[in-house]
This record gives sequence, C-alpha cells and structure tokens, in this order.
Amino acid sequence: MKSKEMQSPAIQVLERTFALLDVLAQHQDPVSLKVISETTGLHPSTAHRILNDLALGRYVDRPEAGSYRLGMRLLELGNLVKARLDVREAAIGPMRELHKLTHQPVNLSVRQGDEIVYIERTYSERSGMQVVRAVGGRAPLHLTSVGKLFLASDDAQRVRAYATRTGLSGHTRNSLTEIGQLEREMALVRQRGVARDDEELELGVRCMAAGIYDDQGKLVAGLSISAPADRLEEGWLPRLKETATRISTSLGFRG
Repeated sequence: MKSKEMQSPAIQVLERTFALLDVLAQHQDPVSLKVISETTGLHPSTAHRILNDLALGRYVDRPEAGSYRLGMRLLELGNLVKARLDVREAAIGPMRELHKLTHQPVNLSVRQGDEIVYIERTYSERSGMQVVRAVGGRAPLHLTSVGKLFLASDDAQRVRAYATRTGLSGHTRNSLTEIGQLEREMALVRQRGVARDDEELELGVRCMAAGIYDDQGKLVAGLSISAPADRLEEGWLPRLKETATRISTSLGFRG
C-alpha cells in the first residue's frame, strides 16, 4: 500500500487543498493558521503556501493576517451549479411538451465564458436534423441563438471586448464576423426579446431562442428550437416564449 509521501505531487497537493477547504467549511468565523495546521496535520509553512495560492484565486479570504475563511469564488461557483441543476429540473417537462408540438430538437443551454454549453436536449429521430450537438457540447456565443441572448444582456463595452478576445471567427458564410454586424444583431435581440441563428453555426440548420431568468431577474439559460433551415416555423415562436416564461416562473422570476 502506498503512503502519502509516495503519491505523485499533483495528487498530494490536491489532497491537502481539499483538507484545508474542509477545515474552513467547518467554521463560520475565520480560522487561524495554527488551528488549520493542527487540524489537518500539515506543517504551518505548507498550509500557509497553499492557502495563499487559494487566496489568489478568491477561493479563500484573509480577513486579517494569519486567519482564513472560505472565499466568494466558491459561492459564485456554487450558485452556477445550483442554477444549472435547478434550470434543468424545471425545464425538462416543458421542453418535452414543446418537442411534441414541433417534433424538432429543443435545447437548454447556459453560458460558460465565451461559449454556450448544451445541458439538456429533447429530440427524436424524425426531426430530420443532420447534425446533433450532444449534451455537454459547446459553441461560440455569437454563432448561436442562445449565445446571442447572453451577449445582448451585456453592455456595449463587454460585447466589444468579446469580439476582441474571440476575433469573431465564423463557421459558415452566414456567420457574423464583423463587430458592426454583431452590434446591429444585438440591438435586434434586445428589441425583440428573442434571438435567432440563421445557418450561422451550421449550414442547413436554423434556431430560435428565448431567455430563462431566475428570481433575481438574471438571464441564467436559454431555450432554443433547432430545425432544418426549411422547416423552422415562425408559428412556434409564441409557444417558445411561453415555455421559457413558464420555466422562469418556476425559478421564481416575476417579470
């Protein structure tokens, strides 16, 4: 049986990090380095070094010299996980109903940095879709209907910063690859309250999306219908918006 000293450095560091976080989680008030060291069995210099690295990432706070507590970054990450889990649970039933109406894929996506991540999908083999983006798949914000919802919720400065970071690379001849195009599209999304992907991510596939909001009025996810370009029906839009509103209401949104 291998001792802790024989384990690889990376595993050992993670094990020590978990132990430190667990100790801090057991206390409401800041904990001294001495108590942390005694509880974990780590040498004070080792604990101090790891805690300082965690503080750089805001996983740990230092309210005063020599004491530590859990940081706000953990709360932010926890809220992200909670939002995703709550959204998926609230959305799956309404998504299935919407799919029965359209017979096309219905997608639930959230933002992660400069991309959207697909976290749930309802679809059938009869949809006629040539490309199926699996749950866990990612796509650039400016090429997707849900991604445009999130970009439209940002101010102009953040949208320009996104364009600079990503270079607005395109996937098809319809992709928005110029900042002027993107800004005009964002204005339309804000005006209409819905967003579209007109074969911008994949040729032959069009999408429409509506936002899902939490109890604080924050956009936490997007609900979209994907269909072959010649089968996307405008008549689905009111039902899409109604379904997104229904999910938002179940999350505590009151308009």
